Amino acid sequence: MSKLFEYSGSEDFCPGSSMYTNPKDSSLFLSLPHHVDLYFPPRKRSRITAPFLFGSKANVSIDILPDECLFEIFRRLPGGKERSVCASVSKKWLMLLSTISCHELKSEDEAASKEAEDIEIESDGYLSRRLEGKNATDLRLAATAVGTASRGGLGKLMIRGNNQISKVTDLGLKAISRGCQSLRALSLWNLSSIGDEGLCEIAKVSFQLEKLDLCKCPAVSDKAVIEIARNCRKLTDITIDSCARIGNESMRAIGQYCPKLKSIVIKDCSLVGDQGIASLLSLNTCALNKVKLQALNISDVSLAVIGHYGKAVTDLALTDLKNLSEKGFWVMGNGHGLQKLKSFTISSCNGVTDMGLESVGKGTPNLKHFYLRKCSFLSDNGLVAFTKAARSLECLQLEECHRITQFGFFGVLLNCSTNLKALSLISCLGIKDISSELPIQVSSGSLRSLTLRSCHGFGNRNLALLGKLCPRLQNVDFSGLVGIDSCGFLAWLQNCQSGLVKINVSGCVNLTDKVVSSIIKRHGWTLEMLNLNGCRKITDAILTSIANNCPLLSDLDVSKCSITDSGIAALSRSTQLNLQIFSVSSCSFVSDKSLADLIKLGETLMGLNIQHCNAISSSTVDLLVGQLWRSSTPWRSVA
Repeated sequence: MSKLFEYSGSEDFCPGSSMYTNPKDSSLFLSLPHHVDLYFPPRKRSRITAPFLFGSKANVSIDILPDECLFEIFRRLPGGKERSVCASVSKKWLMLLSTISCHELKSEDEAASKEAEDIEIESDGYLSRRLEGKNATDLRLAATAVGTASRGGLGKLMIRGNNQISKVTDLGLKAISRGCQSLRALSLWNLSSIGDEGLCEIAKVSFQLEKLDLCKCPAVSDKAVIEIARNCRKLTDITIDSCARIGNESMRAIGQYCPKLKSIVIKDCSLVGDQGIASLLSLNTCALNKVKLQALNISDVSLAVIGHYGKAVTDLALTDLKNLSEKGFWVMGNGHGLQKLKSFTISSCNGVTDMGLESVGKGTPNLKHFYLRKCSFLSDNGLVAFTKAARSLECLQLEECHRITQFGFFGVLLNCSTNLKALSLISCLGIKDISSELPIQVSSGSLRSLTLRSCHGFGNRNLALLGKLCPRLQNVDFSGLVGIDSCGFLAWLQNCQSGLVKINVSGCVNLTDKVVSSIIKRHGWTLEMLNLNGCRKITDAILTSIANNCPLLSDLDVSKCSITDSGIAALSRSTQLNLQIFSVSSCSFVSDKSLADLIKLGETLMGLNIQHCNAISSSTVDLLVGQLWRSSTPWRSVA
């Protein structure tokens, strides 16, 4: 304080009294209306005479000083530690400190702080903060800005709010803009009280910003996004989700001012239409390689633009776009601009038809991963034609495409290129068991991974034919195929030439010990994962066979099987087993007697699931958890 009283210099204090009627009220900064900014001091200040009281009995408080004086004191504090200590005195001091920009600090360690900041940026190491729910408030943001300013400020800020009780406003973002000018990633979710003002302040100083994520921020408009695009030229990733006031002008600004943009996700923004997508793609054709469009009011025009200007796009996702038609996909495929496309996802787009999909296959010569979901007008002919055209395809996944039948499935296997390694059909209800023999000319020897999940009509004849067509399968998922029994599985196994590595037959209620024993006998030395969840006919005999024949098995699930304490004991006696994940959930015959055996298995386990094993008491569970946590294994979970 003595330095303050003796102060004389070229920079004088500003005349006038405090802006508050009661200078000791520490909550006045919080009661400002939303349109009033925090105090920002003028550049020129003139000396004032403050009513200081001296005397042994006088109770003197620094709060009697006008805020202009406190501002000058705080910006001359020697370092970040001292500023943080002052910020903890009261809300008033905290908010006043948060109004001081980095370039206004006049401290002895200013040069050292600046040097440290430069080193931190060069080494790509930066501070990160995540505020969620009730912890997301303006006070927290102000404290973060003050506390990190001397360390170069934040590099990454994530705020997850609650629209019903949101306590983050533009005041908090302004505090971040003053203290964290090296911000590189900003993510704002569920913040109805955030508007353009705070984001515009961040845009003026955060020239290092690379990633922007705005989700459910209804008050943010084109004004803020345009300002960010103009000033933050290093942006590489942008996500805008459910922001009703962001539209075509923002898309145009992003395309025009963000030359380094690599990824953009636009979801559920009603004001974004064909004009915005056209501006975005046509103005940025060099760097943009990932595009995801979901729930937008766009038409075939946008598809035509993507097909012509998407020369750098490698990853494209179109989801829930109701206005697209067959013509749009046909034009996109014939635009010859998607030569570099490697991954393509189409979900809930009724415009996907046989002719449009074939055109896409011809226009994407380097496509490797293709995912179709809820495309109700696609039939077997279009699927087969697509696989013939897409000669580089490595992974094909269909989900809830109910017009695809068993003929389309086998047609893909007979006509696909030798590059296809993985095929997945999930909940395709049009597939039925084949009623007549199909002419098999060649086999799909390239296929290594096959998923047939919840395709309830897939039966024994299909499975036997599958074994002939795909003899080199290593990973299979037949979960939920209730129409298959032991005959179908044994016929399939006879043609499996390669060692099976991962097998998921959960929900195959007709599976017996005989079939699983055959799998273990033929492929036990290569098996790494086995899921028998819900196979009620599986007994302890399988666990005994596993203990003797599966040295590489690391993930075993026998939940809802007829397993008892004897089976657990057989596993624990194995000298070659190396289980890491083990689930016996809902096995009612596993009891407290398995405690010692489970502890022994725990020497290698990283995860154990014993939920709903009603014969295991809570005291045994406590003992088991205590023993396993004291082991040297880095446990992930005990359920």
